[in-house]
Amino acid sequence: MGCRGSVLQGESLVNTQPDLALLVRKLRERLGLTQEKFAAKLGVTFPTINRWENGKAKPSPLALQQVKELLQEMGKDGADLLKKYFGEE
Repeated sequence: MGCRGSVLQGESLVNTQPDLALLVRKLRERLGLTQEKFAAKLGVTFPTINRWENGKAKPSPLALQQVKELLQEMGKDGADLLKKYFGEE
């Protein structure tokens, strides 16, 4: 138990690609961005975002750090995802 739903514990990934896929999709939707615009914001390509959201690939540690920073910038609107996936409030 305990770790279910958490993407990072320390610096190690502890969950599966579908969980990361859901995180990426939820964040993008909350930001109101298309996959193309979200890709540009993170400095990756549209196919990369598409693969992340479809569970075909997972974000790199650097990309996950960017996702975490975006959630932190969102304040209360990103707090639930920050807590669930990164163990932070």
